[in-house]
Amino acid sequence: MTTQTVIQTEQLKLNLLDESYAGQVLDFFTRNKDHLRQWEPLRTPEYYTVEHQSRMLRNHKRKIEDGQMFQVWMFKKEDEDDETIIGCITLENIERGPFLSCRLGYRMDFEERNKGYMTEALRAVIRYAFDGLDLHRIEAAVMPLNLPSLRVVQKLGFQQEGVSRNYLKINGEWEDHTRWALLNDRL
Repeated sequence: MTTQTVIQTEQLKLNLLDESYAGQVLDFFTRNKDHLRQWEPLRTPEYYTVEHQSRMLRNHKRKIEDGQMFQVWMFKKEDEDDETIIGCITLENIERGPFLSCRLGYRMDFEERNKGYMTEALRAVIRYAFDGLDLHRIEAAVMPLNLPSLRVVQKLGFQQEGVSRNYLKINGEWEDHTRWALLNDRL
């Protein structure tokens, strides 16, 4: 298996993964299926297969290589063999030119919530986005009922910019989302 640790924090390794990790990615989504359902689009049975996750990892690797995306999977440092994924952070729709912006998405293992891991990991990814990717703006869209995610973006200094009505179809229903942004003030 090939993994590349791109960021380390006090408690975590944030790794780029290739398709050989499809089994671990599938395990993460399967373990968290019920928890994530309330925050994500409806998933077909195919989503919960190694083949599908392998295709997704290959597709994401191409987007990362093309500079359109940055995605890391979270492992505890104590997990020396990188066996158990506890979360994922994605910077999607990276735009260059005068915009220098992206959209942020993240997922946390149900069993690892409220331990500070996501805030710690996001601080490091934000630093990388601003200093390593030279982005100016990171946007996040959060459902108003997703209180843990709202607390995270607020802790990290994101500013609310508005509400997008019926923004995403989540769990089969169109859901409003609050829009948040964090600016790289050094640019």
